[in-house]
Amino acid sequence: MTAPESAPAPAPERAPFAARVVGPVAALMLALHLVTNVFTPYGIHRDEFLYFAMGHHLRLWHMDFPPFIAIASEIQRFVFGDSLVGLRIVPAVASTLVVVLAALLARELGGARFAQGFAAIAVLASVFFQRAGNLFQPVILDALWWTLGFYVLARLCRAGQPEQQWWVWLGLVGGIGLLTKFSILFFGFGVLLGLLATRHRRALLTPWPWLTLALALVIGSPSVVGQITLGWPLVGQMQDLRQSQLEHVSIAGFLLTQLQFGPAMLVGAWGVVALLLSRGLRRFALVGWTCVAIWLTLVVLHGKPYYVGGTYPLLFAAGAVQLERLRGAPARSALRWGIAGLVAAYGLMILPYGVPILAPPAMMRYEAAFGEAGAQRDNQGHPLQLPQDYADMLGWEERVAAVATAYGTLSPLERARAVVIGNNYGEAGALEFYGPRYGLPPVVSSAGSFYFFGPGKLPGRVAVTLGEGEAGLHRLFDSVEAGPHLVNPITVREERDLAVYVCRGPKRTLQEIWPGEAGRQ
Repeated sequence: MTAPESAPAPAPERAPFAARVVGPVAALMLALHLVTNVFTPYGIHRDEFLYFAMGHHLRLWHMDFPPFIAIASEIQRFVFGDSLVGLRIVPAVASTLVVVLAALLARELGGARFAQGFAAIAVLASVFFQRAGNLFQPVILDALWWTLGFYVLARLCRAGQPEQQWWVWLGLVGGIGLLTKFSILFFGFGVLLGLLATRHRRALLTPWPWLTLALALVIGSPSVVGQITLGWPLVGQMQDLRQSQLEHVSIAGFLLTQLQFGPAMLVGAWGVVALLLSRGLRRFALVGWTCVAIWLTLVVLHGKPYYVGGTYPLLFAAGAVQLERLRGAPARSALRWGIAGLVAAYGLMILPYGVPILAPPAMMRYEAAFGEAGAQRDNQGHPLQLPQDYADMLGWEERVAAVATAYGTLSPLERARAVVIGNNYGEAGALEFYGPRYGLPPVVSSAGSFYFFGPGKLPGRVAVTLGEGEAGLHRLFDSVEAGPHLVNPITVREERDLAVYVCRGPKRTLQEIWPGEAGRQ
């Protein structure tokens, strides 16, 4: 990558922040998520159960995932309780902040009232931010730090000397990002390539970029230390992910999926080209090349399409600035306002895909009306009747209630000695979350992060299992008794046909088999 070495045009003066435009858009984003979580016909997502469990088992320096989401889980639940609104207040606020930051990015790139408002509306109208802001997952937090990182880069590009404070801010953002999700490494790699591709490469001869890296590593050190102490579980997770999911992602599929985000993405593509080639935005070439480097890296590595979600606010902001410059002839003014209206209309049309407002039967009819019936696939390519995130929000408490029914058949002595076992992290997470309400003992599972929580103290003389196969249980226990059977054809594939079993007489204790047969799945 190379960039012209001629001096950039002077940075345009920043227009006033359009608070009267951006404020209502941000408030609408927050209200959208709060209201949805009051009235949604869906429940908690399987991934959310995992992060709540991570918070309950919080060990800051000894976790297989970056711990920020676990810390946020505990704070959120302590302050707001376990209502669906309370459990999702963090992503709702995070998505609202992204709206504001997108507008600030547009302002930093020289955008005035229209550009700031368009960037904010484009985030609000994006199915990515609608969905991510409605789920307690690291995705929206990761996107927030990426957006803040791009904003800091833009300020660094605008700054004269000294610019040291912006390197410090970049280190802070990178460190918090490392505490949140390892994908911040793609952002950091993009910044490095962006520096090499632009006049800012001379900064690499100063101590500031390296101090930025050191600061990020210090702040994010719990994530790194956890990997070291646990034997680098990230490597195994990435291998499993590549074999089960990423192998289904083609380069064409990656790029075509971006078009599902509507007309704002086409405007964004125009914007990033302008960041690289337009004299008016040449000062911000570092930001543009960082974005391009991230995309190229993820395309080559067959990343999931949503992995580039953190670049969208920058794309929207850059495109908004270009749209705003279509002034003069009435036709140009009509074109930019027409595109803005089209983006808003598209966001309204795809709203049922962004937030879970339609019950499953209505959602399936909605998909049929738009020709999407039968087009849904899970991460392994299996067909679904609903979007996977929606299918993953169905039936969890009913499964826990079925386990409680089987547990209730035990004698008092057996209940005192019993454990409950979940086959995958969703089942284990649901048992941990709802189990106390049903009087169930702590859950044991070898799936995912639950493996690192250990087998507990009880040897497993009596076990009530959810999702385990009968044949495998016979290899581990002398007695396997069938309990409730659950069938739900519209949920994800592995949860459609589940059986609960009561098992007695283990051939080895949980503690004895934990590193072996009960190892990670």
